[in-house]
Amino acid sequence: MSYREIVTRPVLIWGAVAVGARMPVAMAPLSLVFLVRERPGGYTLGAVLAAVYVIGEIVGAPVLGMRMRPERARPQLAVGLAVGAAAFAALGAANSANPVVLGVFAFLAGAGPAAAPGGLRAVLTGMVPERAVTRAVSLESVLVFGIWAVAPAAATSLALSVAPYVPLLLAGTLMAAAVAGLWALPAGWKSERETGAESMLRVIARAWPVYVTGAAGLTLLALAELILPALLDQRSIGIGWAGPLLAGFSVGSALGAFVYGLRSWPGRLPTQSMVLLFGVSGCVALVAFTPWTGGIAAGLVVAGVLQAGAMLTRTLTLREMLPPSALAAGYSVMYAAVGAGYAASGSLAGGLLRFVAPSTAILAGVGLTVVLTLTGAAGERWMSRTSAGAVGAEGAPVDRRRDPECRL
Repeated sequence: MSYREIVTRPVLIWGAVAVGARMPVAMAPLSLVFLVRERPGGYTLGAVLAAVYVIGEIVGAPVLGMRMRPERARPQLAVGLAVGAAAFAALGAANSANPVVLGVFAFLAGAGPAAAPGGLRAVLTGMVPERAVTRAVSLESVLVFGIWAVAPAAATSLALSVAPYVPLLLAGTLMAAAVAGLWALPAGWKSERETGAESMLRVIARAWPVYVTGAAGLTLLALAELILPALLDQRSIGIGWAGPLLAGFSVGSALGAFVYGLRSWPGRLPTQSMVLLFGVSGCVALVAFTPWTGGIAAGLVVAGVLQAGAMLTRTLTLREMLPPSALAAGYSVMYAAVGAGYAASGSLAGGLLRFVAPSTAILAGVGLTVVLTLTGAAGERWMSRTSAGAVGAEGAPVDRRRDPECRL
């Protein structure tokens, strides 16, 4: 099945709803910084508000995702997005309020809609035939990378040319429009069985290696975004190149997502993920050593291409490991895990910048990524052996050629 066959009217409507739900998320951190930057200590306050927003996402995604029910997901998605829309609008309207009040609104803006990305992904994969799921997820990734390429520029332009609070008001409007658009989509997705609260936790926890590799992938994105300006300064390259270079990373990611969905690739999904993450790590390490702008640009574009494939393999692996009733919860926990990975790597690299050169800080982040990747891969292999052993113990056919306990 080609991309053209899945670009149907329902999928296009889903895309419009996804833009309304995801664009505010991509605009939020930078918009919060611009909102308060003219206050005394504004940049510090903006960074704190952005951190509170991310904490809201990390807390809200698993808590709300595990309470989402497949057949009646729409009302839960609507409530979460409505809370987010109201919180974004409140941030824009009450832009001169006490920092504590702004912090509460920022937390709600992050937490309220945090389960929406996972829920909307489950709705999308439920709308297309099983054989088209990989292409549907690839299209979603292209859309998300496109949003992340546009959102920072949009937030900056509106904040500087109109007013600092306008990006947040726009974010609230877009999210409110997404709430209305939900009623043009299916109410949820099919689920063969319901999962109780206690067993849901066990099912979700069983996929922990995927969450670890998810965190590994976002550590590299944090390095690219947060340390790149300092690296350019170290290389005596104009800091104005940071924006175009990061745009190249996003374009490469969109291209990689599109190409990954064109065909089937050799190897198991976890193996593909590990190989791709090592490839991204190598590209980012080369960026740390490259003294030329063109070399840095090439490294970031290739890293973006490989990063997109790594993200898709983790999403597809999670879909294989979890029952339909747990998909939204699993995607939401993944969302929280990658957010935690981003925050951890950013904090590590930012702290190291006080003591070492930017290139060394990047290499330390790459080392953290490699450790997380190896941990996830080892966990996946252990889980596979455990599952195989459990199947054999329950009476399933055992391959006697490989079972040393079988004696004929």
